[in-house]
Amino acid sequence: MAGLLTIVSTRRGQNSKLAPRAAVKSRVAIALVMAAMLNFPALVHANEDVDRLLARSEAPEAVVFEIVESDEDALDELLPRVRTAIEKIRTRFPQTEFAVVSHGREEFALQSKYQAENAQIHQQVQSLVSDDVPVHVCETHAGWYGVSAEDFPEYVNVSPTGPGQIRLYQELGYELVVIE
Repeated sequence: MAGLLTIVSTRRGQNSKLAPRAAVKSRVAIALVMAAMLNFPALVHANEDVDRLLARSEAPEAVVFEIVESDEDALDELLPRVRTAIEKIRTRFPQTEFAVVSHGREEFALQSKYQAENAQIHQQVQSLVSDDVPVHVCETHAGWYGVSAEDFPEYVNVSPTGPGQIRLYQELGYELVVIE
C-alpha cells in the first residue's frame, strides 16, 4: 500500500489541471485498480492449478483441495470455488476422486454450534460429502482454541492434523490444489 500511496501522491502534481473532484476520482480509481491487482494472484492460483489439470490428456487420479485462511468467514467464498473446480474437473475427467482439507481459522465455522449461523456453509459441506467428497478439519489447530473433535458435526471428518491429512492424500496419489 505504501507504493500505491507513493504512486497516487506523485501523480497529484501531474494532474494539477484536473478539478479537485476529478483528481480525487482519479486517485480512487488508481487505488481500486491496484487493490484488485494485489488480490488477483490469490484468485488465479487455484484457477491455474485447475486449468493445468484440465489441460492434461490424462485424468488426475484424485485431487485434494487445501484451504487455510485466517478469516473465519472464508468458507463462504471458498467452498463455491471448490465446488466449481470439482464440477469442471468431473466434466472432463469423471472418474477423478476429491477431498477437501480445511486447517485454518475458517474451520471453526464448521462447528456444530454454528450450524444455524453458518447454515449455507454447512449445506455446502453436506452437499460435497453427499457427492463423495470428504471434508476434513484439523484437530490440532482446533485444539489450540479449545475446540475438540466432538464440536464438529458427523459429516465433517476431524483429522489429527490438516497438513498430515494432505500428505496422506498425496501419498495415495491425490494432487494438491490450494484454494485461496
